[in-house]
Amino acid sequence: MQTADSRLTPFTISRRARVGVALVLAWSAASMSPATVLPEERADVMYHRYDGGDVTVSGPSVLVRKNVGEKLSIAANYYTDFVSSASIDVQTSASPYDETRNQYSLSADLLNGKSVYSLGYIRSSESDYQADTAFFGVSQSLFGDLTTISFGYRYGDNDIGRNVAGVLDPDFNEQMKTQGFSAGVSQVLTRNMILALNYEVVTDEGFLRSPYRSVRYITGPTTQALQSEAYPRTRTSNAAALRGKYFLPWRAAAELGYRYYRDTWGVRGHTADLGYTHPIGKWTLDGSVRYYRQDRADFYRDLYPRRDFANFLSRDKELATYDNLT
Repeated sequence: MQTADSRLTPFTISRRARVGVALVLAWSAASMSPATVLPEERADVMYHRYDGGDVTVSGPSVLVRKNVGEKLSIAANYYTDFVSSASIDVQTSASPYDETRNQYSLSADLLNGKSVYSLGYIRSSESDYQADTAFFGVSQSLFGDLTTISFGYRYGDNDIGRNVAGVLDPDFNEQMKTQGFSAGVSQVLTRNMILALNYEVVTDEGFLRSPYRSVRYITGPTTQALQSEAYPRTRTSNAAALRGKYFLPWRAAAELGYRYYRDTWGVRGHTADLGYTHPIGKWTLDGSVRYYRQDRADFYRDLYPRRDFANFLSRDKELATYDNLT
């Protein structure tokens, strides 16, 4: 399930959040750079690993970007997650699980005068989940390239299944659709400083919960039982982010950002982060610190007083109140 913070951090392992992260981070990067310049050619190989909250996520990624002439840039990316989880939700109502997710993406950027048009497609697949996302964006430089405005749209179509004893259940087939709109503006303030403001609204519709998770309710003085979660069929979220970047004389750079999130489920999120980039010869060192706080969804509870206590039920920890420092 997507959290208020999932569009900022790759540490969230929810399925559709991982697709959203790739899109939003790409848009954010574009908004901090000149619109009249195509991305540089590159070929990257990466191995990522995250271990926390009884969840381990690791895997390789390959990115290749090639310019075709002076006006077209094409990029292809392959990304794999190996997920092993024994989180508290799993420990209390199911067995630990392992899964593999493969993601393929293809995108293109077209330079036309002071504008850059971007479009792309992402496919993400697991044994019980498949997500297809298409996105389009445009950015335009103004006032002597000191100001850049950008707009984006994405559409996602997700097929959700359920594994039973390691086999896909043929009688369970749900769908979830996502639409996202974004707008941003970046401004060169001085020769060393740039400021960017971004806004995004996302609407999800369909099956929005996990097919595996259950909630707990009280059946007696010392006894409890489980029933399936129940979520609304729609969710709309709004997020605004402000980020500044200052380039230091020794070719280093410092970044400071803040992001506010709210949605129709009652979740509110605040994110503040500070980053520093320092070149050392052929190497580049990146360091960052980030604080996140979230207020719970209206219908979240760890324990309910009785069965069918409300129309909507959830004990997903990603909808709970918590804070995090990384």
